[in-house]
Amino acid sequence: MEVGDMEIDIKSYLEDNHLTIYFIAKKSGYGYTTLHKSFNKDQSSATPLNLRDIEAIAKAQDIEMWRVLRELELHYLK
Repeated sequence: MEVGDMEIDIKSYLEDNHLTIYFIAKKSGYGYTTLHKSFNKDQSSATPLNLRDIEAIAKAQDIEMWRVLRELELHYLK
């Protein structure tokens, strides 16, 4: 995923927080296939950070979206 020209290491975030795409899909109500494609897509300026993905991650952890964004910004930028 990207924010502007900064890549985010979403896979490491999921691993560090013991999250699976299946668990996120189940808890958030979003489809597994949709999330799987998003989290595993090649990153480019044409594939910006998707708010749906951040919302799904936040719902899976029962936290606010801004907390997920802050954690990504502080620890998972490449």
